[in-house]
Amino acid sequence: MSMLLAATLSLVMPLQEGGEILSWLKGNESSLVEQYKDLHASPELSFQEKETSAKMAQVLSGLGFQVQTQIGGYGVAGVLRNGDGPTVLVRADMDALPILEETGLAYASQVKGLEQSGREVPVMHACGHDIHMTVWSGMAGFLATHKELWSGTLLFVAQPAEERGAGARAMLEDGLYERTVTPEYCLAFHVAPNLPAGMIGACPGYALANVDSVDILVRGKGGHGSTPELTHDPVVLASKIILALQTLVSREVATQKAAVVTVGSVHGGEKHNIIPNEVKLQLTIRSYEPEVRNALLDGIRRTAKHEALSAGFPLELLPIVELLPEHTPAAWNSPGFMKRVANSMKTAIGEKSVLEVPPVMGGEDFGLFAPAADSEGAIFWLGVVSQEDWAEAQKPDADSLPGLHTSRFSPDPALSIRTGVLAMTEAVMDLLPPTQD
Repeated sequence: MSMLLAATLSLVMPLQEGGEILSWLKGNESSLVEQYKDLHASPELSFQEKETSAKMAQVLSGLGFQVQTQIGGYGVAGVLRNGDGPTVLVRADMDALPILEETGLAYASQVKGLEQSGREVPVMHACGHDIHMTVWSGMAGFLATHKELWSGTLLFVAQPAEERGAGARAMLEDGLYERTVTPEYCLAFHVAPNLPAGMIGACPGYALANVDSVDILVRGKGGHGSTPELTHDPVVLASKIILALQTLVSREVATQKAAVVTVGSVHGGEKHNIIPNEVKLQLTIRSYEPEVRNALLDGIRRTAKHEALSAGFPLELLPIVELLPEHTPAAWNSPGFMKRVANSMKTAIGEKSVLEVPPVMGGEDFGLFAPAADSEGAIFWLGVVSQEDWAEAQKPDADSLPGLHTSRFSPDPALSIRTGVLAMTEAVMDLLPPTQD
């Protein structure tokens, strides 16, 4: 039996509590899919999630949650108490991306918004946050109407600005736990563009990377392009810095460790024959372990300084290296906790439908919630590729599947939502077993 077929069969053969969830889904799946289409068609950019957050707050308040809004911007949190037991946080993120949608879907986004600079841009849910919110809503709907199956407290969080790596921190700094409850466990999904719908990926340990943004202002003394000897050329220096930075990973990080230093933007000069006074570099830095992160950041500062000195630049023209505050810490999945949650998911969707997957160098600020509560946390990957598209992509010379943050990213809503609700609801109920009379 193929892995894909096993996943499909597991979704129609749920066990025990999974059967009750599946029965509930049969009566509510169409409305959840319609909710997904509405969210997909009406995306909002980071820290602009006014209408989306109102929709999420309405979902929770309609189910009897005690709801707090405007946490760290447009953050929403709902608490539902149901007897004795621990508290489980379930997070969904709400923001979308400045991308022009090219899926051709009937419910494709036509929305335009204003980015940080004030420029008008197209807006699209190209990272699956609309799926996250819909699964979250389905979980809340089932758990709120089946209280006999669990005991404890739910903390459902709808987070703004994940795409800026800032929303989780903003909510925590605005007193999320002080205004609600402090969880013992934290859970979340992220859609996976490389897994078929019906599958879930689990990654114990580091699952997603530290993400740091660094700006380097390479300063110089400009002049005429015909007399470079009279200048301190920041273009040449910037080039030397870019090349030297590559050795930080290849020669200064242990080969068993993962790290990335990418220069994503270079801006300097306006004309062929004018050497400018400055060049601006923008870098993204990825790592897992804190010691690797610190070594990379120190290495960037050292490299920029000494490349300038070796080129004869005076002290007053040394490059300025700025670490931006939008740091996203690595997401750590507590291995024992992840194993427990993965096993409960297997109960709902089948043993072969939950796979162990490797870590990725993408970032996710969900990793802030568990440490802030001194609790255990885990984020899982939810497969969203339609089975037809997945099968087509396995053929020789087939085009690659559309990735996250691309204009053609298009999940299979029904099967993705069903899988997410089944698996994550089962996980929550395993963490919150009903008390014995």
